[in-house]
Formats: sequence, structure tokens, C-alpha cells
Amino acid sequence: MSKRQADSLKAGFLQSTPIIVGYIPVGIAFGVLSLNSGISSLNTLLMSVMVLGAASQLIAIQLLVLGISPIVIIATVFVVNLRHMLFSSAIGPHLKGWSWYEIAFFSYGITDESFAIHARKFEEKSLEKTEAITINAITHGAWILGTYLGIVIGPSLQKINFLALDYALVAMFIALLVILARTWLSVFIALLAGIIATLTLLKGINHWNIILATVICSTLGLIIELWNKKKSSRSFSE
Repeated sequence: MSKRQADSLKAGFLQSTPIIVGYIPVGIAFGVLSLNSGISSLNTLLMSVMVLGAASQLIAIQLLVLGISPIVIIATVFVVNLRHMLFSSAIGPHLKGWSWYEIAFFSYGITDESFAIHARKFEEKSLEKTEAITINAITHGAWILGTYLGIVIGPSLQKINFLALDYALVAMFIALLVILARTWLSVFIALLAGIIATLTLLKGINHWNIILATVICSTLGLIIELWNKKKSSRSFSE
């Protein structure tokens, strides 16, 4: 292994640290809840290996408990994970020159949190291929480890209320937001999205509030950014 590869592996691990801190406790919660729902240990672990989606996995568990048909569960998980198409469209142009199996392995392990890191690093053109793949591999491993720990210690923790662990993901997203919000526009859009999501939730829109806030604020942010670029180009030409 060359020094450059070793440095990339180290950088990938360091970049993954905040995600690992959030994934392991939530993975434990998922493992326990899955066992309590009657799913076998093997299937619980395989779900974390093959699906790799905290939100979609927890939704699938809830639907299984309610006795929903498998077709509806599969369709629901598919819809929830459609956001990965947005990830692909944003990151895809930065993967030119990668082999097909490198792209396949990289895309398989990408999540909301790792995408936030990749988007920032690719924009800065400071993310090495080894570092990018390392981030995905380590974070995926952390999620699987959390699930496994939940399976192992689940029987002794069945009476514990895991709702408090929801804050682990919230804290992780806040940390990633702080990293990504490098301009006043980013801060403004983030705060506005939080306000819209909260107000719509208070109005009873408790399933679509996040999506609604995301669409509105992303569109607004894009419009403002394009307007600023157009204004800057006019000033430069003058």
C-alpha cells in the first residue's frame, strides 16, 4: 500500500467518525425492534447488509408488525429510497474515470449522511477515490455492527424505551449541516427549511412536512444562487 492510499484510508475513517457515532446506537435500536417484531436474527442482519437504509428499514419493520402485504412493504421501501436517485444525479458527474465495479461498490454504500460528505468534498475537488469508498465501507460496517449488537443484547434490553435514540440521528444531521453550511445563503436556507418543516408539522402535515420544506427551500436556494451568478456575470462584463 502506498503512502497516498494509506493517507486516503485514514482520511476516510476520520470523515466517517460523526456518522459512526450516530449509526451504531440507531443500529442497535433497529436490531432490538426487529427482533421484538418477530423477525429472525439472520433476516434482521441481512436487511442491514442488503438494504442499508435506516429510515426505510424502520418503516419496513412497522409495516410488518401491522401485517401489511409484502408487495406494499417493498413498494414503500422503494419510494422512500428514491432519494438515492437525487444523490446519483449530483455525484455522478464526479465519478468519470471510475471503473464500473468501483462505481457499483461506491453507489451501493452511499447514504444520506455519507452523501453530505461526498457532495462537499467533490465540490472542493479534494476527495480521493480510495477515501470516498472507505467512507461508504466504514459507515456501512458501522450500521451492520450496530444491528448485530442489537441482536446480541436485544433480549436483555427489550424493556428499554429506544425513542431517546432518535436524537442520535438528529444530532448527526445537525453536525453535517454545520459542516455544509459555509455561506450565509446556506444558513438562511437551512433555517427556513427548519421553520417550514416545523410550522407544517404543527398544522398537522406530519408525513410530508420534511419533503415539502425540502422542495420549497431547495428550489428557492437554486433560484437565488442562479440570480447571484447572473448578477455577478453582468457586473464582470460591465
